[in-house]
Amino acid sequence: MPTFAPTEPTALVAEDWRELERRHQDRADAATRGRRERAGTENTHPVDDFLFTYYPFRPGLLRRWHPGANILLQGAAADERAAWKWYRSVGDDVIVDHAAFALKNARSIRFIVGLLGRTAERAGNFGCFGLHEWAMVYRQGEHRHGSPLRLSQGDTDTVVETHRIACTHFDAFRFFTPAAVDVNAAQAHPVLPSRENQPQLEQPGCLHAGMDVYKWAIKLGPLVPGELLLDCFDLAREIRELDMQASPYDLTTWGYRPVAIETPAGKAEYVQRQRGFSERSNILRARVIAAVDLSLDSSVGV
Repeated sequence: MPTFAPTEPTALVAEDWRELERRHQDRADAATRGRRERAGTENTHPVDDFLFTYYPFRPGLLRRWHPGANILLQGAAADERAAWKWYRSVGDDVIVDHAAFALKNARSIRFIVGLLGRTAERAGNFGCFGLHEWAMVYRQGEHRHGSPLRLSQGDTDTVVETHRIACTHFDAFRFFTPAAVDVNAAQAHPVLPSRENQPQLEQPGCLHAGMDVYKWAIKLGPLVPGELLLDCFDLAREIRELDMQASPYDLTTWGYRPVAIETPAGKAEYVQRQRGFSERSNILRARVIAAVDLSLDSSVGV
């Protein structure tokens, strides 16, 4: 991992950084309240709980506020965060030990930054219509979710068979039914999605790639400021809502009206919202990359 000339850290007085921390915790608590209230019960939510099962990150990780790289928290040496991993004390103050984190996680950081950058540079595919969820139930009598299908199994299968299935995201594609894998294989891209070719296939129109910005941000730990992490989480939650509205499942009992992608009107709505998510996810990708660049620019330390 390269190093650059150090830059002077930005100092935050205790009153200011503690207020930022409090606001972050309040925002995180509001975002995770439902999940925490359902903990220990048999109740599950098809939208909100997905972000804590698909991604193995507990609500407590969202609540932990990080200032980001090269921010000196004045008077924090007596605070519990002084003992947190990847922090170090500088006299009475505390700062993220971004150099140590970058050294330890160099390979992961390179992968994440490279993936986010290449994804943002590509043209988005806005012709998939969320059919990955349909491909997960294609010709299957049993389904992963407890909610019923909106259409009959036969009509659901017909939607798959009469549309172009061209998934580019491995973590969606790997849940395709065997018959749907064959349908996806017949499409234009030369190889089926895999973990190895993920950097070559991901594109910003993909809803799952947009949700994943949250995953990559949280994996970057203390390098990502708390506000940015929660912005990524909020976008992932909004994307998941469309993902399920456009799915073959009937979620009206949960208060979600369907986006019927098997109709022209449903397709138009899906693409309009998909384009908005693509733009927002690319903005977040740039912010995450910038947060990492800042840590490298100041990697020599105080």
